[in-house]
Amino acid sequence: MQELVEFLFRSLVTHPEDVHVEAHQEGDVTTYRVTVHPDDMGRVIGRQGRIAHAVRSVVGAAAHRQGRRVHVLIGSQESSFNEDAGRS
Repeated sequence: MQELVEFLFRSLVTHPEDVHVEAHQEGDVTTYRVTVHPDDMGRVIGRQGRIAHAVRSVVGAAAHRQGRRVHVLIGSQESSFNEDAGRS
């Protein structure tokens, strides 16, 4: 699943070398923390969050198919993560 998350985000950005994905398991939920270059934040979020929502939907559907639950958190290398933001 982590490979899918990395592939999707690297496909969207202009600095694919700066995409980093960390997976954290809590109970039956896996949280993927994705960091991207600050210049790419707009690309991965999209207008009104449409791109981020679409990526979360794809990852969520793939996880559901495997009987898993996932959350995808997105941040830049300069920002910190808000634990409640960006959960799907």
